[in-house]
This record gives sequence, C-alpha cells and structure tokens, in this order.
Amino acid sequence: MSDDVQDGFVRVRLDLSYDGRDFSGWAKQSQGQRTVQGDIEAALRTVTRSTETYELTVAGRTDSGVHARGQVAHVDLPVELWAEHRDKLLRRLAGRLSHDVRVWSLTEAPSGFNARFSAIWRRYAYRVTDNPGGVDPLQRGHVLWHDWALDMDAMNEAAAALVGEHDFAAYCKRREGATTIRTLQELRWERRPDGVMEATVKADAFCHNMVRSLVGALLFVGDGHRPVGWPGKVLAAGVRDSAVHVVRPHGLTLEEVGYPADELLAARNLEARNKRSLPGSAGCC
Repeated sequence: MSDDVQDGFVRVRLDLSYDGRDFSGWAKQSQGQRTVQGDIEAALRTVTRSTETYELTVAGRTDSGVHARGQVAHVDLPVELWAEHRDKLLRRLAGRLSHDVRVWSLTEAPSGFNARFSAIWRRYAYRVTDNPGGVDPLQRGHVLWHDWALDMDAMNEAAAALVGEHDFAAYCKRREGATTIRTLQELRWERRPDGVMEATVKADAFCHNMVRSLVGALLFVGDGHRPVGWPGKVLAAGVRDSAVHVVRPHGLTLEEVGYPADELLAARNLEARNKRSLPGSAGCC
C-alpha cells in the first residue's frame, strides 16, 4: 500500500498534547461531539484561511477522557499554503486552540513518515493512588483513586507474565477484521515519592481498551482479590473475560511515541500494515 505524498503537497509532523477530560476522544465523531482531531483541524482551517479541511493522521487514537503528553500526528498541506504560513503557524494555532490542547512543533516530515504506521512503539502511563484519604485535588483529573491498599511487588510479578508477543484478545475490545496480536515491550509499576503508583505500558501498538484492561487486572492482584497468576491465565484463555475491569480513562496518558531512523521509516510504514499472526496459528483473528 503506497503512502506517497501527492504532488504539490508537503507532509507536516505535529507534536502535541492535550487534557482529555472534555474531549470525546481523538477521532471526529458523527454526532458532532468535541474531539481533539476536530478542534485541531478546525483551527488549521481558520488560521490558514482555507476553504478545505486537511485531515490529520495520528499515532494513537485515544479514547474519551484519555490524556496525551507526547502525541504525534501528520497532515498533508499544499506546498504554497505551507510556505505562506509555516513561520507563524505555531503561534497562530496557540491563539486559536482551547487551552486544553497544545501543538508544540510543526516540522516538515522526512520521506516515508506516517505518524501511525511508521511508529515502532507507544508508551502510556497509568496513575493510581491507594491513599486512604483519596486523590490530591490538584491531580484528580489524572490519577485514579483505588480504595484498597495495593501490593506493588505482586502487581509487578503478575505483569511479567504479560510481556512479550501475545494475542491480547482477553484484554481488548474486538473490532471486525482487526488483529489483537501485539508485542508488549514493557509493563511495570513504580511508586513515586508522593505515593502515586505509576504503570509504564509500552508496546508496538495497542488494541482497543488494552491498557485500561491490563491495569484493571493488575489492580485486582494488587488489592488481593485475585492471585498473582490470574492475569496470565486470562491472557492464555484468549477470550474476553468479564472479570477483567476496564478502569476509568482519566488515569491514562499517552506519554511518548517512538520512530525509527529516517532511512527506516518507509520500510516500517509497510511492515506495520501487515496483519500479524502468532507462530503456528492460522492467521485468523
């Protein structure tokens, strides 16, 4: 599948962040709900005085209420429009966008770059406190309160069984025609000096609800409701388990997206479009 930029256009990379609490996710919605994509595309159209909406492609489509610190997107703009506005576009967007979404840089992307398909990993953080007094009011929009004491060592032991390439069907909301095979590169918990527990979740890609489902399973281990081996058994079963709780979105933040060296972008772009199967499987997901 070709991803060549059309003649007369230039691909622009956007690095951005947003507070997701008042957004219905990243992607534009048919009912006109407020979304990050919709806000940025409308602002681009306004500040460039365009009659056309130029569509953004994003590295990771976040759900309603999920935040992003290191989101990446791209947009293909006419060469003339980019040349006219590039020097002032960042400042003009800052003046037009609401304060809960910021674009930090706009750069001409290297050949072969695709914000979604060129990415080799995405790193999320999920933040939880088990403080019996609740969440610091200044962090309430970004930290989940878990009303049980949590055993971080048990959670990390359980998490180790989930790392690697697996079919994460048990932890994903299925989408027709989409694979649930992912390579989970890192899953670990640390307790910050302020007592907040932070999960680092890094993978080549994520399927729908995967991070929040993994966190939900590990919280059940941490508070003693399930044994350490339970999340691994759920994974091995390969089917959605109703006992796996999808935790609330506000504790989740997309922290960073990784890309290969420029000369490897095009190859990664093509590789990421191939539907994966596990060794010995029939390739059907």
